[in-house]
Amino acid sequence: MSQSKVEKTRARLAKRIQEGAYYEAHQQLRVLAQRYLKAENYEAAIDILFSGAQALLQAGQGGSGGDLCALMVEAYVQGRVACDAESKARIFTLMSLIPPEEPSLRKFVKEAGDWSATFSPYPAGDPELHHFVGTLYSLTDDFIRSEPHLLLGTKSSPDTLAALLYRWYTNSLNPPPTPLSPSTPPQPTNPAIYLSRALLPYLLLRNIRDATRVHALFTTSLSTSQLNYASQEVQSATCDAKVFPDLPLVNFLGLLLLACQRGGADLYRSLKAHYAQQLKEVPAWEEPLEQIAEMYFGIRVQRQPNLFDMMGGLFGGGGGGAGGAPQLGAPPQPPSAELD
Repeated sequence: MSQSKVEKTRARLAKRIQEGAYYEAHQQLRVLAQRYLKAENYEAAIDILFSGAQALLQAGQGGSGGDLCALMVEAYVQGRVACDAESKARIFTLMSLIPPEEPSLRKFVKEAGDWSATFSPYPAGDPELHHFVGTLYSLTDDFIRSEPHLLLGTKSSPDTLAALLYRWYTNSLNPPPTPLSPSTPPQPTNPAIYLSRALLPYLLLRNIRDATRVHALFTTSLSTSQLNYASQEVQSATCDAKVFPDLPLVNFLGLLLLACQRGGADLYRSLKAHYAQQLKEVPAWEEPLEQIAEMYFGIRVQRQPNLFDMMGGLFGGGGGGAGGAPQLGAPPQPPSAELD
C-alpha cells in the first residue's frame, strides 16, 4: 500500500475513534497492522500502530491503546528496527499517555525493554529507556518498579533515584492510618536502609560515579530537611566526609564508598570491625558486602554466587507502589536484561 493510502486509512480510523467506535477501530487497526507485517511493510505497520495507539490512549482507551503499543514493539522486532532517537521517541510518547494503573503499561514496558536489549549496544536495555520508565514510575511513587530502572539509567538517573528513596524514607516516618493489606509489614525507619538500596547495587555494578552522586544528595537531604539530622564535616588531605552522630549505618555506607575509591583490604576489614555491632541489624547486607570485598579489596569469599541471583534474593521489597515495604537493609530488585 502506498504512503498516501496509509495516510488515508489512518485518517479514516482516527475519525472512527473520534466518533467513539473504539472497538471497531481497534480491531481494524490490528487487522491492518498484521497485514502490513505479513507483507514485511514494517514502516506502514509502525505508522498505523503508533497513530492508532496514540488516538485510542488520548480517548481514554488504555487497554486497546496499550495492546497496539505492544504490537508496535512487535513490529520493531520483526522489522529489526534500531533502538535510536526516532524509535524511542514513539515509545516515550505512548508510555506517557498510558495511565499508571493500566495493566497494559507493564507489558509495554517489558516488551520495549526486550527490544532495546536486542537492538541497542546495551545488553541490560537502553539507558535512556530505563531512565524514562524509572522517572515515569517515580511520578506516582511506585518505588519498587522505579528503582531498578533508574539504577540502569543515564547520568541523570541518580538525582531522581536519590529523591525517590528519600521520599520513600520520609513516607516511612508517617505511615498511613491503616495498612494497605493485613500482610503489609511495617516499613523500616532507618534512613541507611533506603540509601543502601542505591549505594550497594551501584557498587556491585562498579558504578562509583552514580553511587557518589546518590550518597551526596541523600545525605544532604538528611542534614538540610525538616528532619535536620545533626552532622559534622570531616576533612582530610585526601577527602571530605559528612558524619551523622545518630546514624552509624549511614556513616558506614559513606566510609565504604570512600574505601572503595581509595582504600585497601586492611581499611575495609577495620571498617567492618568498627561497625560490626550495627551491621548485625542488617543481615541482608552480608552477601553484597562479601561481593564488594572481593571486587574492590581482593578479599575472596568462599562461595561464588551468581551476581544477579544473589541480588534477586536480597532486593525484594514487598508489593509495588507506595505501600511496598523494603526488607531490612535490602537493596532493590536486581538489574536485569529486561526492563521491568
